Amino acid sequence: MKDKQIITCPCGSNKNYTDCCGRYLGGGEAAPTAEALMRSRYTAYTLGREDYLLATWHHSTRPASLELAAEPRSKWLGLEVKRHEQQDAEHAIIEFVARYKVGGRAHRLHEISRFVREAGQWSYVDGDIEN
Repeated sequence: MKDKQIITCPCGSNKNYTDCCGRYLGGGEAAPTAEALMRSRYTAYTLGREDYLLATWHHSTRPASLELAAEPRSKWLGLEVKRHEQQDAEHAIIEFVARYKVGGRAHRLHEISRFVREAGQWSYVDGDIEN
């Protein structure tokens, strides 16, 4: 799927993709907040944009590959941001629930993620999976 074909942003903002996460995934602009980065990362998962996910993953915890092209692919169904906590100017926590299907089976990812800002850029560090 080409990014340009998307009209409504997958992140759940109800905004136009180009005006929402598209401007970050296009590389022209860095996400201004940890929540904007988290939403754009969800959108990147829906589009299979491993390049963006790895580029926005903090170097200290970044895996070598995510293998998003491996079968079976996940079909992302929706995102709900439950909490955005700005701990200080450089650290934030975001709690979210993302719904997806793999091979026709529905799943729910509930995570409390940690983000850090270095040199003005937010990065995903890691997260704790909730039940």
